[in-house]
Amino acid sequence: QVELVESGGGLVQPGGSLRLSCAASGRIFRINDAAWYRQTPGKQRELVARIKWGGSTEYADSVQARFNISVDNAEHTVYLRMNNLQPEDTGVYYCHAEVIDIVRGLPRTDTYWGQGTQVTVSS
Repeated sequence: QVELVESGGGLVQPGGSLRLSCAASGRIFRINDAAWYRQTPGKQRELVARIKWGGSTEYADSVQARFNISVDNAEHTVYLRMNNLQPEDTGVYYCHAEVIDIVRGLPRTDTYWGQGTQVTVSS
């Protein structure tokens, strides 16, 4: 079993920056794919950024050029660097990861969600 724990959220003024972390613990060979999602009251959870094994990334149009997603597989941690934050970036940010474990010599893939971290952008 793998647990994802997000941290780094908080209150920030417009134009400010935050770095979210998603630490994975448990039986992990590597984090294969990872993503950050955002949810606001009354709305569906939306994809903010995704990174695939090999390094390719994709971002929501609203955060393109302001956010950066990365993975440190040595530390089993996924990061989301958020710059020039705006009020519309406010929400609960969830980490999602596809994790590979080796079971009896064979790769096994499972996906997990973190519990979420609140980001509030307000003056």
